[in-house]
Amino acid sequence: MSDFDQMGIVVDWVDACRKGDLATLLDLYADDAELECTCNDTRRYRGRGELEAYWGAQLNAFSSAGFGLEEISPRPYGVDLEYSVARSLCVRVSFHFSPDGKIHSMLCKPAWQAARDGCAC
Repeated sequence: MSDFDQMGIVVDWVDACRKGDLATLLDLYADDAELECTCNDTRRYRGRGELEAYWGAQLNAFSSAGFGLEEISPRPYGVDLEYSVARSLCVRVSFHFSPDGKIHSMLCKPAWQAARDGCAC
């Protein structure tokens, strides 16, 4: 069991996304963090520079379309989150954490949705 609040970190992540606050968002990640996105093919982003490039573009999309928290659940390995963009249920993200309470890895994939809805990743 960790001695930090994993759910709280994910809530902070959601808040940073909603506000479009890239600096705060990046500070939640470990220096060697990795994000794997399987929404449109499989892409991996490693380290602060690649995460900054990825999230810079994504936060712009979130701010114009709207970002909503759908579900957040603790799991034995971390936390799962479902969020929507533009009121369409869209993305499920699994968060894994480093021992010091930073996001170490993430896997995002499309959540169940109608084929016409598309994906935000």
